[in-house]
Parts: sequence; C-alpha cells; structure tokens
Amino acid sequence: MDNILTTNNVWMMICTGLVFFMHLGFAFLEIGLTRKKNAINILFKNVFIITCGLLLYALVGFNLMYPGEFNGFLGFSGFGLDAPLQGGALDLSYNQGYTYWTDFLFQGMFAATAATIVSGAVAERMKLLPFMIFTILYVGLVYPIAGSWKWGGGFLDDFGFYDFAGSTLVHSVGGWAAIIAVALLGSRIGKFKPDGTPGAIPGHNIPLAMAGVIILWLGWFGFNGGSVLSADPGLTSLVLVTTCLAAAAGGVFASILSTLLYKNMDLTMFLNGILGGLVGITAGADVMSPMDAIAIGAIAGTIVVLGVALIDKLKLDDPVGAIAVHLICGMWGTLAVGIFGDLAGWSQFIAQVSGIAVYAVFCSTSAFLIIYGLKATVGIRVSAREEIDGLDTHEHGMDAYEEGLESYADLSVEHSR
Repeated sequence: MDNILTTNNVWMMICTGLVFFMHLGFAFLEIGLTRKKNAINILFKNVFIITCGLLLYALVGFNLMYPGEFNGFLGFSGFGLDAPLQGGALDLSYNQGYTYWTDFLFQGMFAATAATIVSGAVAERMKLLPFMIFTILYVGLVYPIAGSWKWGGGFLDDFGFYDFAGSTLVHSVGGWAAIIAVALLGSRIGKFKPDGTPGAIPGHNIPLAMAGVIILWLGWFGFNGGSVLSADPGLTSLVLVTTCLAAAAGGVFASILSTLLYKNMDLTMFLNGILGGLVGITAGADVMSPMDAIAIGAIAGTIVVLGVALIDKLKLDDPVGAIAVHLICGMWGTLAVGIFGDLAGWSQFIAQVSGIAVYAVFCSTSAFLIIYGLKATVGIRVSAREEIDGLDTHEHGMDAYEEGLESYADLSVEHSR
C-alpha cells in the first residue's frame, strides 16, 4: 500500500509541475501574438494570476470547490488549509492516490488557468488594476463554485454530466468570461476598418508563440495525465495517447482548412489548431479510443479556423484566438463525450448539453456583473494615448526589450525594403 501511494503521489506531483509549467507557455503565446510594446503588461498579468490564484485557492477556493457534504449548489468547509493529522503526522489515509497537500497543489494549478484565458483575450487595451480585481473575484469565487458542481460532487455530477479534465470546467469557464470581457471592452485601435472589415495586427514574435504552444502541449501531459488521479499504467497511457493524437489532428486540420480558405499556410492557425485539439479532448480523454481522439481533434481544428472568422465577423477583438480555442472548442469537447467513446448515447449527450448551458449562464452572468461593475466605476479601458504608446510605458514604466535591439530590428526591416 505504501509503495502504491508513493508511486501515485510522485506521479501527481510531476503532473502538478507540468501544469505549473503551462503558465510559462501561456505567457510566451500571449506576448508572441501581440505587440512588443505590451509585453511587460502581459507578463505581469500572468505572474499575478498564478501567485494571487494560489493564495486565493488556499484561503477560500479549495474549500469552496471541495466542501465535502453539501447541498450540491454551494458549500464551504472553512478558510485556509487544514490537513488531516494523526499524532502530529500527515494522515496518509486521506486518499489512496495522493496526499492532501498534493491534492490542493494540483487543483490549485488549474484554478488560475481560467483567468489566464481572459488575459490573452483582453490584451493590449485593458487597465491593469481592473483586471487584477476581476482575477481575484473570478478565480477566488466563481471558478471554485462552478467546479464544485461537478468535481466537488455537486448537482451536475449527480445529473451525470462528465468532464474528465476541464474542457468546460476550466476552458469554457475562462472562455465565457473572455467573450464578455471582449464585448464590454471593445476592439483595439486599428483592428477594424471603417467599413467593419478586420485588419491584421501582427504579433511581434511568432517563434516565441510557437515555443509557448509546445510548452502547453507538454504541460497537457500533466493536465490530462494527472486527472487520472493516480499512476494507473493503462489509463494514464491511454490518456496521454488520446491527448497527443487530438492535438496533432487539430493542428493538421486547422492548417489544411486555413490554407484552403485564405490561400496561405498560416502558422498561427496551425498553432491554435493544436491547442483546439487539446482543449477538445480534455473532457473525455479517458473514455476515448485513439481513433475517436483523432476525430475529435480534427473537428476541433476545423472549429478553431471557423471560430476565429466568426469572432471577427461579430466585430469582437481577440488578439490570441482564446475564445475560439477555449470557449468554442471547450463546448465541442464536452459535447463529444456524448457522441464518441465509452459514454456515447442520447442520455449522456443531454447531460452534456445541460452542463454546458448551466455553465454558460452562471459564468457569463458572473463575468458580466464583475466587469460591467468595474467599467461603470473605475473604468476598464486605457486611454487612446496609452494604447498607442503601449501599456508597458504607461502601466509599468519599462520596456521588455533594450532600445538597441529595437533599433537594430527596425533597421533590418528598412534594409529589407
């Protein structure tokens, strides 16, 4: 028993480290797909999200999300962490798969991800302080309450809703907040032409964005692999295979479709297709066959391309494609549990639709109340001058890159002309 517990717990701690590493991937992806004058601002937000998120999860979030016996809708088992002890030593009977501390830390790494999704969607024009307030409220209260309804043994769990690792509970929870924030915030200056057609605002470092996606893919080994909640060799291996195959299919199909539609091989679409495949498989990675995973990923990759076009058509400005990747593919992955794999069937499909609807109403309403409240009081958008100059200068008083490097890059561009 002790050997099994040790093996399971070590695997869970490794997965915790991989999920933590994903935050670097998110940071690289966001700064790579945006302009260099806002890089410090994006990095600051990402550091704030993970640090503040962990503290909030320790103070209130963990015990909101896993309150023990509760009415299925709202429960709270007290402030702070209170590990079970036996004679002053940690009680290892807490769980056969991992200790209390590992449970907290693994789940805490998930908690901050919802706000990170919003960070990318509102990049380059949202005030820092309102974003920080939003993060505190959304990560501290909204995410754990929503999570308790399924992972905490709440009413959606009783209803049969299934979400293995968070297509809805993490990605769509962040995605609903992202689309509300983008709608209330408005588009960046220059994103849409006077006739309403979208203009391109290229990111300043696509290789960095590429590195971010590869880091995220690696981190998903922990995100999905750790959600097995043990080192079970058969199930863990299957989850890693389905995760990787869905990612590969998502990238390939997004690349093919974007090339057919736009007549160029767009690397950013390829990268977002990979992420779409990862988000799509996350709800059912443990109940899918490899062929199911390829189909789910392929559809997710197609959805990403069409989703980005839809967001532009709605005149919503999402600099990194977070809404298409996390919200739309999150919904698709959740629905896919009722279509593919071991749980497929009408009753499961209805349960999945019901879960999506519940989270859509709760998360979008909560996000609207928080962000609209901030907009009506302290304001959420920087001034036109601040946006044009860059948030790094006005919000942080520093630049991400040395002036010499910027000058050299500018001269290289001029020379190439």
